[in-house]
Amino acid sequence: MKLAVFRVGGERRVGLLDETRGTLAPFDLPASEAELGVLALIERESAPLTLSAIPLSEVELEAPIPRPRRNVFCVGKNYYDHAHEFAASGFDSSAGAGAVPKHPIIFSKVPESVIAHGKMVRIDASVTQAVDYEGELGVIIGRAGRGIAPENALAHVWGYTVINDVTARDLQGRFSQWLIGKSQDTFCPMGPWAVTRDEIDLADTAIKCWVNGELRQSANTRDLIFDVPTIISTISAGITLQPGDVIATGTPAGVGVGFKPPKYLTSGDIVRVEIRGVGVLENIFSEARG
Repeated sequence: MKLAVFRVGGERRVGLLDETRGTLAPFDLPASEAELGVLALIERESAPLTLSAIPLSEVELEAPIPRPRRNVFCVGKNYYDHAHEFAASGFDSSAGAGAVPKHPIIFSKVPESVIAHGKMVRIDASVTQAVDYEGELGVIIGRAGRGIAPENALAHVWGYTVINDVTARDLQGRFSQWLIGKSQDTFCPMGPWAVTRDEIDLADTAIKCWVNGELRQSANTRDLIFDVPTIISTISAGITLQPGDVIATGTPAGVGVGFKPPKYLTSGDIVRVEIRGVGVLENIFSEARG
């Protein structure tokens, strides 16, 4: 299933997507539950009935989980080519341990950084001069667990979404720890929808990213250094994963900092991230202060 969170008539709804017809059929959910986004469905044993379908053109899309209950977990340097390009960039505080990590590098983005498909990503030139893009597969946890073995990990996955792990490279390098450079307001576009875990094959799912129509990133989830089960097992070793937790699994080569000179984003740039079987996430970047 493909599911979307959206606003119509001033209310947040969660609905079932029909891509062929271009419609969304809202689930019959109380308003208090719909405010949670797809988490409302994750926490139910079965999906509620759907109401009359609404044309996509009449709704305003929101992120699948508009405000996660806690930070988005993220994985750094998780594609081989990107690990090498980032280690050579001068912004990698982990480069001393080698270009390719021996264990998953885990960091996070604050919940307030999440925005929807189609929303503006804010470039604040008074804070950063080096805004970059990172197209990534997002994993949505459906069942709580601690100490999850890799062979059991996918049973804890509810589904997937698309994430752009927007990054201020200068802040990332300045502070060594990555949270500030990754967590600026609007720096976690997510969507346009979420898909249940049966929709994609993690062993063969293409991920691509364009900037202003130029293909910059092109890879496949089979190229991950640490696969999704390994990531889940690593995080859950001592941290209890909860339903609704989101994990961004890492970005392929082709980010702006990897070019010589770097190709950072400027006001008016449009970034489009596509993951086969999931969807296309597109956002415009615009300069704004204050």
